[in-house]
Amino acid sequence: MSAMPDYAQLATEISANLSPLRKGQPAVMKAFHELGRAALVTGALEEKTKELMALAIGIAVRCDGCIAFHMRTLVKLGATRAEVEETLALSVYMGGGPSAMYAANAMAAYEQFSAAAAQAKPA
Repeated sequence: MSAMPDYAQLATEISANLSPLRKGQPAVMKAFHELGRAALVTGALEEKTKELMALAIGIAVRCDGCIAFHMRTLVKLGATRAEVEETLALSVYMGGGPSAMYAANAMAAYEQFSAAAAQAKPA
């Protein structure tokens, strides 16, 4: 069994690894970025709900990078542990055993980002 990823480090590494792709394929990467921004605009659903949905999909497709980026954003948006846990429960329901394994990873990511956010808050 592989070690649990450090999700903050993973997000940093993926961002760095995307840099050459952004330079080599700027139109595609800009379009992808704009697609994400457009999808997250508050409409009938607010941004946090959309990020919870993105987390659930990331778990279902077994994407550690997705867990890292969406969990980091969810912590910044003030997602509660209960909201995250209900999202993970829905992911397990929809994805079965493999989603349960990634839901466990997502919980670890929540803990990592929440601890870092708590340390960064001024006293």
